[in-house]
Amino acid sequence: MPTFAHPDFGLPRFADAPDARFVPAPADGVLPEDFFSTTNLPTYVKAGGAWRMPADPRMDAALVLGADGRLAMKEMRRVRAGEPVAIGHAEDGSEGIFVHSSAFLGESVEGEFMFMSSEVSREKPIDYAHMAGLLVDERERGGYPVWVTGPALVHSRARNDMTWFVQNGFVGALLAGNAVAVHDIESSIFGTTLGMNSQGGGTAGGHGLHVRAINRVRAAGSIKAAVEQGIVTDGIMHACVTHNIPYVLTGSIRDDGPLPEVLTDALEAQDAMKQHTTRATMAILVATALHAIATGNMLPAFVSEDAPGETFPAIRELPTICVDSSEFVVSKLKDRGTHQAFGVVTNAQDFMHILRLYVERELNTRAASGTPAPAAATDA
Repeated sequence: MPTFAHPDFGLPRFADAPDARFVPAPADGVLPEDFFSTTNLPTYVKAGGAWRMPADPRMDAALVLGADGRLAMKEMRRVRAGEPVAIGHAEDGSEGIFVHSSAFLGESVEGEFMFMSSEVSREKPIDYAHMAGLLVDERERGGYPVWVTGPALVHSRARNDMTWFVQNGFVGALLAGNAVAVHDIESSIFGTTLGMNSQGGGTAGGHGLHVRAINRVRAAGSIKAAVEQGIVTDGIMHACVTHNIPYVLTGSIRDDGPLPEVLTDALEAQDAMKQHTTRATMAILVATALHAIATGNMLPAFVSEDAPGETFPAIRELPTICVDSSEFVVSKLKDRGTHQAFGVVTNAQDFMHILRLYVERELNTRAASGTPAPAAATDA
């Protein structure tokens, strides 16, 4: 993925710039009127005469200076009265805050006429080989790919492929809604999803099978307990439990049940998801508009890696793949600020099945060339 060099802060425009100004927050959850609103791009703040990068980068947050001198991006609701909050609107460094907005922008020729110039289109080719290489690279470097999935992934018969990715060490965490887990568990117990059999046909009494699946898990006490008791014997959630892969299931108004682990408090759910987005080294968002955009809003556009002896960490773009059958979802994600997202306009079944084939091919190629690959995750 693209990497970039940090700005030269020895240049006069940076060396002569003032320290950023900080004003105490007037109340819990309230920011000073002229607070600086953060982006997901590499950001530098001058404090104590030195330029630094704040921790926990994300968009739509405030820059807060801790009592220990630590700079961090903090959500408005987490700011406490009296905490120093950076103020200002300039992003060019003139007010002590610099946003590297051109960090990952590719070269283009302004005004040049060209065909197929839109960023998202079902008519553009999909480079599965490149995506497979990224996933294998993440596994080999011990990365943390975060997968965000919608129920269409289960309905479209991509369930087996998602299970394979979990079992083979390509999933760091799974973020989804109640429906993904419900339909996956229904498939394990009854062989249906929302009453549909594997051929897509209806079954007698099928409309109630997902509720019966929820009831069995609730009686067991949790998804983990249902797996341990042999109620759930295969599928995505079974693989997550048996391979110790964390998952966050968040609720919505229309949820049935919900399952015991589903977080129904939106802010609690956001906090739980953030524990994984701050660790993410790659994001794969499949067939879910709201969850994809929510996750994108919490993701930085870059990954920071240790750079011994350097003032700043090594930075590379955070690969983000958004898959949906509609251009609208992918475009909306990018319009909401996740500009680094690569759009794949196709259905979940085709994407998951083809991506798995290319990952298997990549693994075989590396094995044949003698490139070592770590073993898949072991059962718990």
